[in-house]
Amino acid sequence: MDEKRHRILVAVDGSNQSLDAVGYIGRMLRPETSEIVLFNVMRDITDAFRDVGADPTFHSRIADISQWQLTQENMLKKFMDEGLKVLTDNGFHQDSVEIKIFKSQVGVARDIIEESKKGYSAVVVGRRGLSRLMDIMMGSVAYKLVERLANVPVWVVGGAPTSSKVLVAVDHSQGAMRAVDHVGDILGGRGKEITLLNVLRTPSMFVPELETLSPDKQKEIFSLAKDDVEPVFNTAKGVLTESGFAEDQITTNLITGVMSRAGTIVDEARRGGYGTIVIGRRGISRVEEFFMGRVSNKVISLAKEMAVWVVN
Repeated sequence: MDEKRHRILVAVDGSNQSLDAVGYIGRMLRPETSEIVLFNVMRDITDAFRDVGADPTFHSRIADISQWQLTQENMLKKFMDEGLKVLTDNGFHQDSVEIKIFKSQVGVARDIIEESKKGYSAVVVGRRGLSRLMDIMMGSVAYKLVERLANVPVWVVGGAPTSSKVLVAVDHSQGAMRAVDHVGDILGGRGKEITLLNVLRTPSMFVPELETLSPDKQKEIFSLAKDDVEPVFNTAKGVLTESGFAEDQITTNLITGVMSRAGTIVDEARRGGYGTIVIGRRGISRVEEFFMGRVSNKVISLAKEMAVWVVN
């Protein structure tokens, strides 16, 4: 029986961060089950200057601007060749890599979203661009994709993560279990180390009266919480083993009594040498959905040198 093939959309802008994101994809994914699309949204700057009107001051500059844009296009084509080489060096066949340079229609984020509707398993974007201005733009694009893409997971790559270890944040929500499904679907049988992490914040954050409880009583509450999360761990481990992971590749970790869920997730990822954090976006209720959205955005903000997969 043929294995399922995954089509991955990698949004690139010609920056070193984009090339690092391509390298991350090459290291993390199985070439035999992956198809990669390197996708660039190019803005035609000359159109913007033509819109100025009949002012000869601007029109006299069109030729210079056109030459600059041609230079940018040539640089982008060179970048695409470099991206292709990175992937082939990691075992991908050229036939498994498609290059798309797309003239912007409605804006970078919305153009990527439109392309994402064409049967992709994930959308990948770097968190930094070619310059400080592009950092702002690419950061904005990444957050827009996380907020607006409802049916396709978004992978935001910061830096050049080399560790293949994956930290998956889990709880009782359907969003968390979809995140586990996504990891199993994409990485099953790939030989990665997976840690399932549940973070329980200090109960007194929500019920101040609990601060007056004795240490023994607080330990009892956390013990009950551990018993409560065990079925979640077991279900998640079952999903992963069915996807091809060996049991000794999967570990679990419960952290209790912390103030910040997002901060703890990122701190644990740094401490454990993880290259990837996976988090579900949608919670079990509208309130939980709101908080999970806040958590995922904060994780992206804090995990500057890691990849964060947000599974919507």
